[in-house]
Amino acid sequence: MLTKLAMTGFKHRWRDYLVLFSGLIMSSAIFYMFEALATNQDFLKQNTSISMVGFIFQFGSVLLTIITLVYIGYANSFLLSMRKRDYGLFMLVGARKSKIGQLIWLETLLVGITATIVGILVGTALTVGVSQILINSLGLTLHHFTAWYTPAAIATLLLYVGLFLIAGLFNLLSLTKTPALKLLHSNDQPNRPQLKPARQLIEIVVGVISIAIGYWSMANLKILQLMGIGIALVTIVLGTYLLFNAIFVWLMVALKRFSFAQRGLNGFTLSQLSFRIRNYTKMLSIVAMLFALALGAITVGMGFHSQIPSMANINNAYDMGLVNASTAEKAQIAAMKPKTTATYHFKATKKVVYFQAAEFNRQPFTTIHTRNKNQLTFNTVHNNAAKLQKSEDNYQLMQLQSGVMATATPVFLSKTAYAKLAQPEQRLTVFTTNNVIEHRVALNKLAKHHFHTTSPEQFGGRFAMYLMVNGMYSGLEFMGMFLGIAFLAMLASCLMFKILSGADADQHRYKMLDKVGTTRRQLNGAINKEIAVLFILPGIVGIVHVLFGLQMFKIIMVTSPYTGIWLPFLIFAGLYLLYYLITITIYRRIVLQ
Repeated sequence: MLTKLAMTGFKHRWRDYLVLFSGLIMSSAIFYMFEALATNQDFLKQNTSISMVGFIFQFGSVLLTIITLVYIGYANSFLLSMRKRDYGLFMLVGARKSKIGQLIWLETLLVGITATIVGILVGTALTVGVSQILINSLGLTLHHFTAWYTPAAIATLLLYVGLFLIAGLFNLLSLTKTPALKLLHSNDQPNRPQLKPARQLIEIVVGVISIAIGYWSMANLKILQLMGIGIALVTIVLGTYLLFNAIFVWLMVALKRFSFAQRGLNGFTLSQLSFRIRNYTKMLSIVAMLFALALGAITVGMGFHSQIPSMANINNAYDMGLVNASTAEKAQIAAMKPKTTATYHFKATKKVVYFQAAEFNRQPFTTIHTRNKNQLTFNTVHNNAAKLQKSEDNYQLMQLQSGVMATATPVFLSKTAYAKLAQPEQRLTVFTTNNVIEHRVALNKLAKHHFHTTSPEQFGGRFAMYLMVNGMYSGLEFMGMFLGIAFLAMLASCLMFKILSGADADQHRYKMLDKVGTTRRQLNGAINKEIAVLFILPGIVGIVHVLFGLQMFKIIMVTSPYTGIWLPFLIFAGLYLLYYLITITIYRRIVLQ
């Protein structure tokens, strides 16, 4: 009988359960996606040269576990709030508390296990989709990466099932020890914010000091090493929560005292925000951290991606050099529409390569000369035969001799002296395209055809450097972009879950406003403002965290981590705005029926 009543309640509130299930599925899916990288030690070792990356992922797992704990705690309280009235009615009609307790525990566990299993499957599918998009669009090279990783699935299942076991026991104890009448009216009690100046001042001071310590430790990671990441993890999370808890409560109460609060529906909007203020502070703290993680990861990933062409260009002025290129290979070069192309004849011994000086005077050979301490700052030099003979950068010509002649010495002879050499004459064809990355597929095909390999050690030039740098940075680039997308999805899940989980309860308030003559435009405006506050506040805090957090990547990035920062910020702002528009659209459909 109780099971039948429970199913009836489920059918009655299917929309709320759909919000709960979708939120939990996305949470477990994102946790699995992160663990698929964090627990795959072969992937981490093979795709990055940073020795600390394993420990960094361990700290990341701890942080994501903390976020998951709070998220599941909130999801469980939402489940509990949905069922309190139902269980109170069951008690009034004579149901035994022990039976109700069993039903509560089983329902909580069933919701958790089902959502977790589906979430792991969704996470695997998302891992496949996101990884393929990143690999194909960015031209990444990865080793030992797999979308399905059993240890990650086990870790996700154990964590979520364990947490729901605890949540089920908590629900059992909470509901069976609460009087029936209190359960019936539990959702009617507002959590009114009260200003406690002394306590809030202490929270603000401690929060600011904690965040300042976290920022300092990230800026001095070179000195603190691994300990700096641990300090930043603890202090920034603690400081963010304390500041939200102190300032947000004060802000809501203070704003009601201004005259603009009496205009239109501003007072109603502020009251809506104040109604469940304590729950908002916890969720907004999580969203701020996820915002910082997502934006920071995408920014760093794009930073590594932007470094690849810069580092490839400092190695050589030419994409590739082909010795005795065939007619078909010349056609492949012509198809890429190179900016420059030149052919030099040479005769070689084991240690010396002889060229005709007249050819270099007619077609000057371009070399790259780095300047100052910044290895990415360089200028191009156009050398005739005399200049190239004296230049310390003439090794760049030797690199193009199929890579194996890099240590040989170039000698430039007159046409007569060159003709007297007994060695067989060969041809070196060099060329430069407008963009190595744009033509990477064609260059890869050409290298495989001519050298019978794509190993960069076998040939020189910009393309060889691109292959080496791309192999070195692909893992870091992939991790940044992949985790950024994952954290962004979890951020959206958290915010939408928080906002939509209260939509059903808000419905009758908007119906009352409609009955007293409020226009649809005014109602839409009130909704837009209320939800905008919930998006803007964590967004501002998250941006500040990212701006300071990028300091710790100075030790592993050749260029400044702030170079081109506007692009990931602009992309992220667009996605964040899209989530906002989707959220207000769904919320309106629920509360403004």
